[in-house]
Amino acid sequence: MKIIIHGGFFSESSTNHETKVAKQEALLRIVKESYAYLQTHSAVETVVFAVSLLEDDALFNAGIGSQIQSDGKIRMSASLMDGKTSKFSGVINIEEVKNPIQVAQVLMKVDDRVLGGSGATNFARQHGFEKFSTEIPQRKAEYEAKLAATGTGTVGCVALDKEGNLAAATSTGGKGFEIPGRISDSATVAGNYVNEFCGVSLTGVGEDIVSNATAAKIVTRVTDGYSLNIAFEKTFSELKPYDGFAGAIAIDKNGNMFHQDSHPSMVFASFDGDKEEVFG
Repeated sequence: MKIIIHGGFFSESSTNHETKVAKQEALLRIVKESYAYLQTHSAVETVVFAVSLLEDDALFNAGIGSQIQSDGKIRMSASLMDGKTSKFSGVINIEEVKNPIQVAQVLMKVDDRVLGGSGATNFARQHGFEKFSTEIPQRKAEYEAKLAATGTGTVGCVALDKEGNLAAATSTGGKGFEIPGRISDSATVAGNYVNEFCGVSLTGVGEDIVSNATAAKIVTRVTDGYSLNIAFEKTFSELKPYDGFAGAIAIDKNGNMFHQDSHPSMVFASFDGDKEEVFG
């Protein structure tokens, strides 16, 4: 059993040491809680659990820490994929929901598994998700001061359960100040993809990630026999022509974990019940 999570990017130039330490501690706490949960739950259930914890932590740009768009509203996206069944579900630009990833989980059970905008929000209400404002004072202050966001905030998780099944989940609060209606990579197979061979979750600039079909490429290459590190190397090299900004985490069917970013530095943590790793 293995688990790896990410929480977007950390910038030494725009984030202080205290915040860095807080993120390291939060990621280690969440990855260990999620590993404990994995002992008695499936990979799909576990990635939802882990991403929910990340959504509930204001340190990260998802759920409660989501960015505010140019019209003053928060719209979030999230997706879930099951490597065993190859089912993908997601919500795009959903509003006033505490945990978008949990709405994506419910969508797994219906035929129309990817919903956007008001359709996603209405579906959430119809299935017991109460209206919840994810706006926090920090994000409001940033919006009012018109501070430019870096566009590199997303959270995600990949897990391998005791049955050998893989799952991946990704959630984002957007890049901040974007045009309403903008689609991120987080609820697409470019940002969140898994099959029986490999699972990948991305963070970074959504447009760059979609242009490169990053998650799907990595998983396809592993499926075709490439090792995890070579699949990453080839795929990330294809971001270079346009200086693509991306970070990814992955686990393959053999329990190998890998992470890479094209720019410093993606924040992540992993745990296998014995060895822990967190970004430095």
